Amino acid sequence: MFRVLIIDDDPDICLFFETVLANMNCETFTAKKINEAKALSRQNDFDIILLDLELPDGNGLDIMPDLVTLPSAPEIIIITGTGDARGAEIAFKNGAWDFVQKPFSLNDISFPIQRALHYRKEKLSSRELIVLKRSKIIGESPALKKCLDEVGKAASTDAGVLVTGETGTGKELFAKAIHENSKRASKPFVAVDCGSLTETLIESTLFGHEKGAFTGAVYKQDGLIVQADGGTLMLDEVGDLPLSIQKALLRTLQERSVRCIGGKKEIKVDIRLISATNLNLDQLVKSHRFREDFLYRIRAMEIHLPPLRDRGKDIEKIVLKKVYELSNRYNLEPKAISKELLETLMSNAWPGNIRELLNVLEYTLASAGSDPTLVPKHLPPSYRLSTLTFEAPAVQQDTLSLADEVLGSDSDFPSLTACREQLEKNYLTRLMKKAGGDRKIACRLSGVSQARLYALLNKHNLPGFASYQSTSLT
Repeated sequence: MFRVLIIDDDPDICLFFETVLANMNCETFTAKKINEAKALSRQNDFDIILLDLELPDGNGLDIMPDLVTLPSAPEIIIITGTGDARGAEIAFKNGAWDFVQKPFSLNDISFPIQRALHYRKEKLSSRELIVLKRSKIIGESPALKKCLDEVGKAASTDAGVLVTGETGTGKELFAKAIHENSKRASKPFVAVDCGSLTETLIESTLFGHEKGAFTGAVYKQDGLIVQADGGTLMLDEVGDLPLSIQKALLRTLQERSVRCIGGKKEIKVDIRLISATNLNLDQLVKSHRFREDFLYRIRAMEIHLPPLRDRGKDIEKIVLKKVYELSNRYNLEPKAISKELLETLMSNAWPGNIRELLNVLEYTLASAGSDPTLVPKHLPPSYRLSTLTFEAPAVQQDTLSLADEVLGSDSDFPSLTACREQLEKNYLTRLMKKAGGDRKIACRLSGVSQARLYALLNKHNLPGFASYQSTSLT
C-alpha cells in the first residue's frame, strides 16, 4: 500500500482526494498547514505528496526543498487555484512530478496520481543493491545525494552532460564518476582544461595534426578526441572555448568523425562528451561569446554542484578522510583532530570550496609538525577569525530606530543578550541590502572580514547573498 500526504486547507478537497486515493489502495494522511505537513513528513515515509500552494501559514513552494529531500524521495504533485507559468517553472525546477490547476475534473487529478504510482512501483521493484562508484566523492548531505542521483541517471545514457558549480566544487570528480559508472568505464577518460590553452594549441590538442601541418609539427600526433575513442572526453572550463573550436566540435559530435590539422581523411570516433564550467553559459550566449547550438548539444543533462558551505557536516567527513590520506602520503604519524578545529573549519565560508579546504589542510599538517593533535592554532591565522565575535562599527543613522524595533513594549522588555542578538541581525540585514548582496562591498562597509561575515550570516540563519537584492526591510 502506497502512502500519500495531502497538504490542503480545504476540507472538501481533502475528502475528495481521500476518496479517490482509497479506490487506488492508498493510505492517506492530511495536513492543513505547513507546520503540520513538516511534522507528518518527519514521522512517516510518503510515496506521493499532493501540495496546495496557498496555505494559511505560507506558500507551499516554500517547503518544496524540504519535501524533495525526504529520505523516501516522494513524488510531489502541485494542486493550486492561483498558479501561473512562473509558479509551475519553480515547482518543476524543485522536482515536482506535475502541476494541476483548480478547478479540476476527476481525470485531471487521477491521471497524474496513477502515473506517479506506476512510476513509483517500477522504481521500487527495480531497485537493486548497486553501489555507485563515487570516484573519491565524500559526503552524505542531501545536496550531495541529489547530485549523486543525477550521476546515476547520467551514467545510464550517452547524452551530453554539463556539470556546473563554483570553482573548486569537484566538477572533474563528478565527470569521472559518470564515466566510471557508465558502459564506457573500461575505455579512456580524457580531460582537457580549455582555459589553459591558446586557440591554436587547443585545436591541435583536440583534433591532432599531421607531420608538417604547421611550424613545429615535426611528427604526427593524434588529438585527444581520437585518444578518447570509445570512452569519455571531458572539456573542463568549456566556457573558455573559442567560437571557432565550438563550431568544429559541434561538427565532430554530429558527424561522429574528426579530421586532424593537415589531414585529408575523416577518422570515425565514438565519444561521450562531458563539459564543466563555473560560468553562466546562457549569459555568454546572449553576449555572443558562446554558440547556442553548441550549448544545446552539450547540455542534454545538467548537474549543478552545491558549494561546500551548503553541504553541512560533509566538511567534517572530508576533513577526517583527507587528513588521513595526507598523513599517509607524507609518511606522518596519524593525527587526532580536535573538536575545536572541526568547529572552526565548519564556520568558515570556503569561497574556494573543496580545493581551498584541501590547501588549508596541507598547511595545517605542515604547521602541526610532530604535534599529535590538530588544533585551531595550526590553521592559517585568517581562518581562525571565523569563530570570533567583534562589535559592529557604529551606524551613523537609524541606530535609534533599530533599537526601537527590538525593545518593544515595557511589558515584554527583552534581555540585554536578546537585544544585542536582534540588533546584530537587523544590522546584517540592512548591511546586505545596502551592499546589494555583494559580499566585498558589505565587508568594506562593515569593516568585517569575509570569513566573519559568512559566519554571522550563518549564525542568524540569514539567506544567501543573491536574495538580498530583492529583500525588503521591515
